[in-house]
Amino acid sequence: MRTITPFTTLVLMILVGTASAQEGADGAALPRTASPAGAEVYFVSPENGAQSTSPVTIRFGLRGMGVAPAGVTAPNTGHHHLLVDVAELPPDNLPMPATEQIRHFGLGQTEVSLALAPGQHTLQLVLGDALHIPHDPPVRSEKITITVVAE
Repeated sequence: MRTITPFTTLVLMILVGTASAQEGADGAALPRTASPAGAEVYFVSPENGAQSTSPVTIRFGLRGMGVAPAGVTAPNTGHHHLLVDVAELPPDNLPMPATEQIRHFGLGQTEVSLALAPGQHTLQLVLGDALHIPHDPPVRSEKITITVVAE
């Protein structure tokens, strides 16, 4: 039989509280963190159209803002989220969910070695604020397509 530890219970309570706190009683979204004019997130590598074997090394770039771990509320900072094969962007007024397709880099990481199956894949970066919510206006990269080839 599986049991939920006190730590797991605390984490679940925080996650549920954070999610439910995103909208007020009248259904209005809470304010989002402002991003400065000209802020840009981009891929240092790979380039759009690149071919690679797996694992793929993906490096993130950021101009006009700084990288800070999740939970840090310093002005003009955020952390990276990598969207892999995501057809529709998540809502801008809610924390981005952590899934296999939406990878969180909440420790402030700026690169990853990612195992991907052979074939075409789309990649896009979204900068999130301290609570994983996209900035206002959103700081998003262009979506790129790469092809993973078998060794």
